[in-house]
Amino acid sequence: MSPRFWIRCYFALWLLLGLLLLPGYGVSWDEPTDRTTGLISTRYVTSQVAPAWTARQPALQNLPDFATYSDNDHGVLFELPVCLLEQLLGLHDSRAVYLWRHGCVFLVFWMGAWALYGLARARFQDWRLGLAASTLLLLSPRFFAEGFYNTKDIVFLAFFTLGVYTLVRLLQRPTPGRAALHGLATAAATDVRIMGILLLAFTLGMVALELLAAPRPDKQPGRWLRLLPVYLLVTLVAIIVGWPYLWAAPLANFQRAFASLSKFSFDADLLYFGQRVSINALPWHYIPVWVLLTTPVAYVTAALLGAGTYLAAWLRRPLAQLQPLNGRLDALFIGWLALPVLMVIVLHSVVYDGWRHLYFIYPALLLLALRGAWAVAQAARRPGWGRRLAQGAATLAAVEVLLTLGRMVAAHPQQQVYFSFLPPAVVEQQFERDYWGLSYRAGLEWVLAHDAAPRIHLDAGQRMPMMNNVAILPAAARQRLQLDPAAKDVYFLTAYRTHPEAYPDSLGAEVYVLRANGVKVLSVFQKRPW
Repeated sequence: MSPRFWIRCYFALWLLLGLLLLPGYGVSWDEPTDRTTGLISTRYVTSQVAPAWTARQPALQNLPDFATYSDNDHGVLFELPVCLLEQLLGLHDSRAVYLWRHGCVFLVFWMGAWALYGLARARFQDWRLGLAASTLLLLSPRFFAEGFYNTKDIVFLAFFTLGVYTLVRLLQRPTPGRAALHGLATAAATDVRIMGILLLAFTLGMVALELLAAPRPDKQPGRWLRLLPVYLLVTLVAIIVGWPYLWAAPLANFQRAFASLSKFSFDADLLYFGQRVSINALPWHYIPVWVLLTTPVAYVTAALLGAGTYLAAWLRRPLAQLQPLNGRLDALFIGWLALPVLMVIVLHSVVYDGWRHLYFIYPALLLLALRGAWAVAQAARRPGWGRRLAQGAATLAAVEVLLTLGRMVAAHPQQQVYFSFLPPAVVEQQFERDYWGLSYRAGLEWVLAHDAAPRIHLDAGQRMPMMNNVAILPAAARQRLQLDPAAKDVYFLTAYRTHPEAYPDSLGAEVYVLRANGVKVLSVFQKRPW
């Protein structure tokens, strides 16, 4: 059978797996707020083109005004169509709404996996390595879990990866159609998160490399002088069209949105190496440490090997390394991986909840990991001690990949608390666990299954994520649950976000513990009346 058949089967199985697992995940901290942002933007747009229809939609009433809403500068290219379709489909029950949203996030994640496949196939000229790249993404526990509910970082990862893929296709065959398509992809990523504008910088940098380092027949400066205006014009127009915040004053509002990146007013403490640290005072190594802790060791090692072998060859013969397109693509992938991290470190940008704000660099890490694996495969073909070393490394990497798959299955649906190599006791004392709050759903479902009372009273260490997860339960279950901290028979739930210490006996007996790969993720305490 042709490769096309197997590729289609592969991505069809990807999609089927996601649809089967989708109902098991809870609701994260941010989802209600993100949905509100989407609904406000939806009302702003539809009230201008269909005011009568807008007035008939209950979910679009009693919302903050778009002009004064604090998050009106957020990109809504994902949220707006999702919320609009939610209204058109008549989804009013909260469980149906969140299952719909999770399905949409997964579809976008699936699209990002396809774009990653395309990038790997273009770089290595082998469809099997393309499937290997998307499989590594599938076997990345945190990314797999967040591929159902993370409407910000995973969606941006997918759109950014698509933007890099359209850039590579443009470099392979520069045509006006591909320049326009890449402009649309750049605009789409920017309209999800303003950091998508990095695609513009990458594009200009790669065109400069084409003109400086490509072989003479491929340079053709006149061709790029004709294509760049097409790309820039499409990018500019599409960014404005896809971002309602820009409609009133495109340039001024874009400047305000960009300036807000460096004026992040939110402050909170997080747990990092056992210490509570303000997100505005994180050390420079916060991002590299979280990447290392939450990515399978084989992936990181292979990526470092891939980048290291390229840089070593580049230092020996810079121009020769950049002349072939594959060499220039490797330089692009290294810049994609390293530049955002360096920007965060140098600019002291505010990040929190691990490295989720930089998830969009992860496909670059996987592409470099494939390059490292290719280098190991080449070494394994040569006789001598290097061959045995390469075979041993490949065996260890394969074993870890299988162990990672096993750990994902065992932890389902709590893969968002995956740590690659730390013992559970160290994780519980040193780092945040379920900062998304997904595990509250499992605690609520346990309480409902073990308490037949018609009314169950609840409290939580962090009440918002607990109540978010009430919303995805069936209607009959939601009616039995009530937030009532003062009740004498209250259940207290905690996901240990920044609380490594034991809870006091006054909360009652610990009646349920949820663990994922040995890490205590959630506890349920019950206080019974005398």
